[in-house]
Amino acid sequence: QVQLVESGGGSVQAGGSLRLSCAASAHTVCMGWLRQVPGKEREWVAASLSDGITSYADSVKGRFTISRDNAKNTLYLQMNNLKPEDTAMYYCAAHSSSLVYSDGSCYGVKYWGQGTQVTVSS
Repeated sequence: QVQLVESGGGSVQAGGSLRLSCAASAHTVCMGWLRQVPGKEREWVAASLSDGITSYADSVKGRFTISRDNAKNTLYLQMNNLKPEDTAMYYCAAHSSSLVYSDGSCYGVKYWGQGTQVTVSS
């Protein structure tokens, strides 16, 4: 069992930046971020393989950057030029598969973090 612990959420005005972190208790091949607003399904935001391959949802391309420190088993999401529509609960997720899709998703989710809230005001 891999435990994922997110941090770094908060409130920011539109155009601002936040950086999310996700500390994993062990190495996993694919790690990524999903977000969810009440009443909607969780959607993938970005994914990262341990070999450096990354993928993003179209809605965040050019604004968000996913990265990871494999030595620390930590995943990051740098979010710039935030918009009110980015407001959501953000979840860290991980999977053992080496597959990553062009829409910013891992093959699936085997492990979940508890979530961290991001609120962007206009």
